[in-house]
Amino acid sequence: MNWKLFFAHRIYKDREKGKNVSKPAIRIAMAGIAIGLAVMIVSIAVVIGFKHQVRDKVVGLGADILITNLANTHSYPADPVVVGDSLTRALYAYPGVSHIQRYSTKPGMVSTSDNFQGIVLKGIAQEYNLDFLKQHLTEGDIPYFSDTISSNKVLVSRTIADRLMLNVGDKIDTYFLEDHVRARRFTVAGIYQTNMTAYDNLFFITDIYTVNRLNNWEKDWADGMELWLSDYDKLGEVTDDIRADMDKVTDRNGQSYYVRSIEEVYPQIFDWLGLLDMNVWVILGLMTGVAGFTMISGLLIIILERVNMIGTLKVLGADNTSIREIFLSFSVFLIGKGMLWGNVIGLTVCALQYFFGIIELNPESYYVDKVPIEFNFGLWVLLNVCTFLISIAMLIGPSYLISRIYPAVSLRFE
Repeated sequence: MNWKLFFAHRIYKDREKGKNVSKPAIRIAMAGIAIGLAVMIVSIAVVIGFKHQVRDKVVGLGADILITNLANTHSYPADPVVVGDSLTRALYAYPGVSHIQRYSTKPGMVSTSDNFQGIVLKGIAQEYNLDFLKQHLTEGDIPYFSDTISSNKVLVSRTIADRLMLNVGDKIDTYFLEDHVRARRFTVAGIYQTNMTAYDNLFFITDIYTVNRLNNWEKDWADGMELWLSDYDKLGEVTDDIRADMDKVTDRNGQSYYVRSIEEVYPQIFDWLGLLDMNVWVILGLMTGVAGFTMISGLLIIILERVNMIGTLKVLGADNTSIREIFLSFSVFLIGKGMLWGNVIGLTVCALQYFFGIIELNPESYYVDKVPIEFNFGLWVLLNVCTFLISIAMLIGPSYLISRIYPAVSLRFE
C-alpha cells in the first residue's frame, strides 16, 4: 500500500481522537462542502425546470415560429394572409418543421346577466395540436374544431369563467363590432387554465370556420400560421431560413408575410429567463468559494496540529512533496464525504419538491403554481466533477505551508 495514502487514511480515521481544535474545524469544512454542493444541485434543478416549464408554456400558446401579415401589430383586429396548401407544402419542406397549424382571431365582448368581458375569439382548425390544451383543461371536453362547419362551442379560461360565473354547458352571448353589432351564442364546452395571465384574461377558443365567417374572410385566409419544430435548439437557424425566403413573396392579395420566432414575439419573457442563467452562475461561484475557503481553513488547522508529525517525517527522509500529498489525500477523503452528504441532501430536497410540490408560487407572477424541478444527469455529473477538482485546486496553494516547517523547530512545537 502507498505509504502516503496510509498516513492520510490514519489521520482521517483518527481525527475524532485528536485535539479539540481540529474536530469542529473539520466538521465545518465538511458541512461547507455538503451545503454548498446541495445548494448548487437544487439551484440548477430549479432553474432548468423553471426555464423549460415557462418556455414550453409560452411555446404551447404560440408555437415555435409564427407567420402573419407584415401589416399586423399586437393589436386587434388583424389583417389576413392566404395560407393555402401550396404554402403549407413549401413550409414542410424546411428541415426541422414538424407541424403547421392555422389560426384566426376576432375581438369582441361576452355578456352575462350581471357582467361583461372583452375577449378575443381564437379560431383553430382540425390540424391544430391539442396536446397543450388537453394538458391544461380543468373541466369539460375539447370539441372537434373544423374549418368547414361551426361547432358553436368554446373553451374559456378559468379566470374568465370565475369572473363571469360560467360553468361547462352554459350558454353565453358574444358580440362583435363592425359596421353593425353581430351577436353569436356559444356553449361552454370546457374550461382551461394556463396561468399565463395575458392569455387567460383574453382568449376564447373555437373553430376557425366561425371566426373566418365573423371576419368575412375566405376559407384559405387566416391571421397566420404556427410552426412547430422537432428540435427547439435550431429555432434561430430555421427561422432565418424561412424568413429569407418568405420576404421575397406575397400572397394573391399582395400581402407580405411576417416571420418571427417565439423568442421574438415575447422578448421580455425570454430575456427574463436568460437572466436566470446569470443568477445560477453567481450562486455557483459563491457556493464554490464558501466550500473552498472552509476546506482551506480546515486544512491549515490540521497542518498546524500535525507539526510534530511533519517534523518527524522530514527527519525520517520524507520530502515536502510527499508530505503535501499526505495532507491533500486527507483532504480528498474529507471532500468526498462532504460531497456525499451534499448529494444526499440536494437530491432529497429535489425529490420532495418534485413529487409533493411543497413550495408553492403565485402563478400570476411566476406562470407556474409550484417551484419546478428538472433533473439533468449530465449536469449533475459535471457539477460534482467540477466541485471536486476546484476544491482540490484551491488547497494546493495552502499546502505549501508544509515547506515552511523545519524539523528543528517542529519537534519542539507544542
